[in-house]
Amino acid sequence: MNARIIRILSKDYTLLLEDGRRVQAVAMGKLRKSFSPVVGDLVEAQDLGSTWGIQKILPRKNVLVRPPCANVDQALIVMSVKDPDFSPALIDRLTALIVHAGITPLLCVTKCDLGILPEFEARIQEYEAGPMKVVRTAANSLNPEVADLFRDKVTVLTGQSGAGKSTLLNEINPEFHLETQEISKALGRGKHTTRHSELHEVAGGLVADTPGFSSLDFTSMTIEDLDDAFPDFEPYLGHCRFNDCIHENEPDCAVKEAVEAKKIARVRYDNYLDILKLIREKKESWQ
Repeated sequence: MNARIIRILSKDYTLLLEDGRRVQAVAMGKLRKSFSPVVGDLVEAQDLGSTWGIQKILPRKNVLVRPPCANVDQALIVMSVKDPDFSPALIDRLTALIVHAGITPLLCVTKCDLGILPEFEARIQEYEAGPMKVVRTAANSLNPEVADLFRDKVTVLTGQSGAGKSTLLNEINPEFHLETQEISKALGRGKHTTRHSELHEVAGGLVADTPGFSSLDFTSMTIEDLDDAFPDFEPYLGHCRFNDCIHENEPDCAVKEAVEAKKIARVRYDNYLDILKLIREKKESWQ
């Protein structure tokens, strides 16, 4: 039967079967010699009577290192309007990494009850006018759209420290904090060698229990990859005079023309150039 790994605790696996049952499983010998399963993996499993055996890991559509998680559908970037301040530069860097990994980015703007500075409101509206799904939420007033985002999806959360990722999940699913707290207590402090990762059922979907994209590492991305990682650029790609246009100094660039025509936000383009510089500097430092 096909199943998804939703919890790994040392060498013990919890599977979510196609029929909705949760069962305990072990990795069979042949599998242990290949590569390590991670949560989110789709597998072929067999009922062995007292337990289930994972026979085969099915092809992954993507895999993250932090958190170790496969077959992720979307990454929710959680960004507050205040404490810490809203940061388009961080959003665009995270978005580029998320898209490059083959994952759909979403943006959740938190703490809207604290008041939004006009400059941040303008930036938020630019995202709302773009291709990325954006939702706003406030303390003790959960936007129902937020819970709908998780349904039938595997989601990782990322964003600023202190922006309210845990609070958001606790409001959607009050048992979430309790679950993670109990697991931490069961594992005990200081047992860093124990391998544990989990997908939690939240609002009809599965959510990784640790933040994704904890490192802003552009070393795996090339200059040629970058424009594809900016969703706002997509309608204009392939329309520049030069096929290898990187939208920096080239003439007749459709992306730069869209920026001038205010079809792409200027701040989005400036953040693109900043990442371009990061990638170029990294490349030069390797040579």
